[in-house]
Amino acid sequence: MEQRKGAAVVIIGGGVTGLSAGWWLARSGVDVLVLEKNIVGWEASGRNGGGATHVYSPFGLEEQRLWPQMDELLGYPTEHQPYRIGVALSEAQLALARRWAEIGETRGFKWELLDRRQLKELVPIVGDNAIGGTYLHFGGHANPQRTVQAYAWALQDHGGRILQHTTVTGLTTRGGRVTAVETTQGAFGADTVVIAAGPQTGLFADMLGVFLPLAPARVEMIATEPLPLMRHGGVAGNGLYGRQTLRGNLVYGGGPHEWINVPDMATPDHPNTPLVRNLARRLAELLPGAAHLRVIRAWGGVAENTPDGLPVIDRLSSPDNVILATMSSVGFGLSPAAGKGISELVMHGRCLFADLSALALSRFADTPPDWRERAGWISTSASVAETAARGSR
Repeated sequence: MEQRKGAAVVIIGGGVTGLSAGWWLARSGVDVLVLEKNIVGWEASGRNGGGATHVYSPFGLEEQRLWPQMDELLGYPTEHQPYRIGVALSEAQLALARRWAEIGETRGFKWELLDRRQLKELVPIVGDNAIGGTYLHFGGHANPQRTVQAYAWALQDHGGRILQHTTVTGLTTRGGRVTAVETTQGAFGADTVVIAAGPQTGLFADMLGVFLPLAPARVEMIATEPLPLMRHGGVAGNGLYGRQTLRGNLVYGGGPHEWINVPDMATPDHPNTPLVRNLARRLAELLPGAAHLRVIRAWGGVAENTPDGLPVIDRLSSPDNVILATMSSVGFGLSPAAGKGISELVMHGRCLFADLSALALSRFADTPPDWRERAGWISTSASVAETAARGSR
């Protein structure tokens, strides 16, 4: 057990956002401590599709610049692979794929429109139901579990500390600042506090008298038996995100979200739901050449979503030594750049490489307390089976 209490920067949350911020700070010589109620990456950070193609974000350009370097920078493998392919089974899906590709083009990235023959050459397991697709010469994917571990090890290599199985229970404020973080392992003093606690980030904001609108949701993933490796393992479409692992497994997830409540600091259950069958069906439609594969694993995680779907990365004016960081379900891919941006907010008071005004908390100043009910984003009272059945229609 760690005996030294407190740090210059205490980070609440051991997902990729908190770990990346901690790593960037530690490599800059800052004394940093990460507190995690379970084990690192236990929630969405270790339970996602591994995508790294978010060029629309203020962090997008830096995301694309950093990912190819991350194995070298961290000193541990992330299994990052470049490029992404979008498969369209309908004109509507093709229009959506083109829209995302064109957003990348406006930011200086190349892409190609694929006909059925070209798509089949790149992804042999697509079927005749595919009408075409897009080939993005940007973006990519990585292994979430490997990446979480790489961040954690690299952070520790630079002198940063991580305490797992340590639940944060409160925040001590004095003189308009948070002076200590209270946990099940005692209190930890802090000069600066970064709250990157996934769905619980809003609960910590409440403790400080700050309203951060978040809607927690359960997300699901499936993994199949392995196939021979394709030329490009990053294939998406039919409402699914995911990748082929280096072992050959197809690992995929995708909506619809099952809205849940996270009422306290306890970890929500992660039972697999009938949505897994929905995922398997849509994956067989997307990649008919893999329809014979058995699903060998399935798991659930919890992600948080803001009303507009964009992250909140902001340094509060009061308490002025607190930074809120919630990534609204896109934290994994943006983690190299988001962590860097958060570290600069800590050290310099602003992000030096990107304009984060679009991610400011102030945009929700007029959001009503019952926004989830108005939007229909409420914890369902129906059975899980009914929820999954509605989402499959």
